[in-house]
Amino acid sequence: MKHIVFLTGAGMSAESGISTFRDSNGLWEQYDVREVASIEGWYRNPDLILKFYNDRRAQLREVEPNEGHKIIAALEKDLQVTVVTQNVDDLHERAGSSRVIHLHGELTKVCNENKTLIYDIGTGVINPGDKAEDGSRLRPFIVWFGETVPLIERAAEIVSTADIVVIIGTSMQVYPAAGLIHYAKGGIPVYLIDPNPVDSSSYLQVEIIREKAGKGMTILREKLYKNGRLF
Repeated sequence: MKHIVFLTGAGMSAESGISTFRDSNGLWEQYDVREVASIEGWYRNPDLILKFYNDRRAQLREVEPNEGHKIIAALEKDLQVTVVTQNVDDLHERAGSSRVIHLHGELTKVCNENKTLIYDIGTGVINPGDKAEDGSRLRPFIVWFGETVPLIERAAEIVSTADIVVIIGTSMQVYPAAGLIHYAKGGIPVYLIDPNPVDSSSYLQVEIIREKAGKGMTILREKLYKNGRLF
């Protein structure tokens, strides 16, 4: 069974109504990244960060997986599918994907200060003063700027086993995630789905589908299934 690996970013969930940071009127316009997405920001103003991520979890209650998420999940009936995502939402899982690696953490989880105790919170709230079993403050289970990305080596190994790589909704400019494509085997097909111009000069045999996630995945599915049969 062929192995297809999806590298997904904010554009993957944008059609579901989740705001991105970098688009106009996105989250970066409302918040300083240093205050809500860095370990330094947590030390400076933990209450602000708790509110920010409580609001993000509340938003999850209002959104659903889009057609792109659903098509990716449906491919599992014919392919080995792994999703490596920079997104912290749970839309891939809610669409039915069973093998998802969250490089930057998971919004629906919280943890203690050193991330050794992890709890499912769903779309619940962390209040200032809430503590883990070890007595330390509960914090969002998110990989912030200034922290290491613990799953990056596992993700690189997975990309190295792929027969097809599909990049969706990410500029691939944020490292270390941006370097993952370079672990792909030479000669395999690489698809890039994004409505915006993306520098793909360093990708291997890249085929660009200049569409949003849902339409782009519909087109890709047609390419994968020729004459009703998997390529």
